[in-house]
Amino acid sequence: MAKLRHLAIAVSDPEAAAQFFEKAFGMTRAGQAMRGVYMSDGVMNVALLNFGEEPVPGFETEKDYNGIIHFGMWVDSVEETDELVKAAGGSYMNGRKESNPNVFYEVKYKTPEGIVFDVTENGWKGAVKNVNAA
Repeated sequence: MAKLRHLAIAVSDPEAAAQFFEKAFGMTRAGQAMRGVYMSDGVMNVALLNFGEEPVPGFETEKDYNGIIHFGMWVDSVEETDELVKAAGGSYMNGRKESNPNVFYEVKYKTPEGIVFDVTENGWKGAVKNVNAA
């Protein structure tokens, strides 16, 4: 079963956003991202990213976009999920599965409505795939 374990958010100041997530929600830093900071609540990874002068993927026509970019699903099989996503009307965008289990990768798709999401078998920094319900 796929698990929602990742959100990517475009922010103008990743450090300030990280401090807000720490103070407001008690989240901890899971690591540095290429464009910002990875935060975690112990289950989810939240990437706080600043794209600078580059367009935010999926929001290329919006100047200075701040907000949710995409969500990520941790899956058991990228190949099986690819088939299910396409059968449900979704479409492949880019990315590929990496065979190295120590590499974080994302294979990007769009829902039929055009919402971008990632799938991976390797997860994200600070995220945990399986959680026992309370």
